[in-house]
Amino acid sequence: MIETRGLSKSFGGIQAVSNCTFALKDHAITGLIGPNGSGKTTLFNLITGFIPPDRGEIYFKGKRIDGLLPHEVAIGGIVRTFQITRVLPRMTVMENMLIAPPRQTGEKFRSLWFNPKTIRKEERENRKKALELIDLVGLSHLKDQFAQNLSYGQQKLLELARGLMANPSMILLDEPTAGINPIMIRTIMELITKMKEWGMVFFIIEHNMDVIIELCGWIFVLDNGEKIAEGRPKEIQNNPRVIEAYLGI
Repeated sequence: MIETRGLSKSFGGIQAVSNCTFALKDHAITGLIGPNGSGKTTLFNLITGFIPPDRGEIYFKGKRIDGLLPHEVAIGGIVRTFQITRVLPRMTVMENMLIAPPRQTGEKFRSLWFNPKTIRKEERENRKKALELIDLVGLSHLKDQFAQNLSYGQQKLLELARGLMANPSMILLDEPTAGINPIMIRTIMELITKMKEWGMVFFIIEHNMDVIIELCGWIFVLDNGEKIAEGRPKEIQNNPRVIEAYLGI
């Protein structure tokens, strides 16, 4: 679904991503690993349009997307979460969910006057879907709470549910289990597995190798902004270049 060709990005004298070329294979869950500072989040930022590449090309389902703005990438089918959650703190869980669907009729001022029935119908459908997803991630009892009152793990669940409201083809998860307790980690892993069974496709950055090994069918490894390896979990575990990158030996 995603392919990059010669992708590069530097910040001043630091080469964050260097001539990175890869293509996601036919796996529902693909992992992206590497030491701290290896360029993983920068790569996600490039794919989702948050920063432009210096060189290279990015394709999604065969369509070139480098140069698109983040909302254009999202409308095209790629949504993401972040290392540090980006919920809207002074909006409720439900309100966070209801702003996510793209191209809502009610977003156009003119439609408020000429399409009120369509707007009401969309809002009923969006609210129904939001309630289903909130229930799926176990936040039904908190749907009227401000997002800032949720625990960090609950905010991660809200981000995941909010991403699904946009009807994406693929979700990019940036360290979905970082900073949360083991019970919440297991909850998120089970949700990802369930969504995979429904046909959702994931690309995941994760430092917890147990999570990566259990979830992913294929793994890419970055080091100093370069792709140094790819393969199945067992192949990556035994790859000398990967061991050297992580352990320095």
